[in-house]
Parts: sequence; C-alpha cells; structure tokens
Amino acid sequence: MTALRLARPDDLEKLLPLVAAFHDHMGITVSQDHRIAALMPLLEGSPLGVAYLIGPRMAPIGYVVISFGWSIEFGGLDGTVDEIFLRESVRGRGIGHEVLSELPKALASAGLKALHLEARADDEAAQRFYKRLHFTRRDGYVLMTRES
Repeated sequence: MTALRLARPDDLEKLLPLVAAFHDHMGITVSQDHRIAALMPLLEGSPLGVAYLIGPRMAPIGYVVISFGWSIEFGGLDGTVDEIFLRESVRGRGIGHEVLSELPKALASAGLKALHLEARADDEAAQRFYKRLHFTRRDGYVLMTRES
C-alpha cells in the first residue's frame, strides 16, 4: 500500500509546493499566505478536517485533504475530499485509486458514514475514475456555494 501519513505543522514546507501545483493545475488563484492560513489549522489538529501526505516521508508525491461535517441523511459524520493531488510523474500507476479506496475504510473506524467529492462538470475522465471507486452522482442535487 502507498504510504499515507497524517500531515503535521512540520510538514508545511513539503505540503505547500504540492498544494501550489494543484492550484496551478486547476486554475485556482490564491496567495501563499492564503494557503498557509487554510492549511495550518488542519496541520495543528483541527477536528474539522485532516491533511494526509501521500508517499515517502521525505519526498511526498501528493496529498489529500478531507473536511468533516455532519449529515442527518447519511446518519452522522461525513467527509468531503476537498483536494487530492498527485505529481504528474506518478499519475496512472493506481496510487489515486488506492488512496480513495482505502481512505473511507480507514475513516470508518472514526465513524465516517459517507465520503463526498466533486468533479468539474466537463471533466468526464475524472467522473469515470470516481465512478469506478463507487462514488455516484446525486441526481437532482447541484452543489451551490456562497462565499462570506
């Protein structure tokens, strides 16, 4: 199994370039200070989410961030894959599949009832990938966001 390790404050310098690469890939424009402010509570143990580094401790190849919530419909604790990223050089080797297959099992021991994620509407390859991992579209639902 690919190493998946809970990220801590001393991992920030390893995590930031991966997050910046993901944001660049997705066209997300935020400052480095914004990234640091968003990541540090997770790295310091916030109960609202968690960040994992993927791969070797000294040279991680990716990361995944899960945010936690509560769902009456799903019967308790649920999580959302906020971001998942693998370096381009290691994609296509089954690592992402392995991580997204094992995470729900590992988090079930903490009481996780459902894991959600979102994909761009025009990214059919990502949608097919997630479908193979048993993520399903929720017909009749549309994700809507209001920024504060």
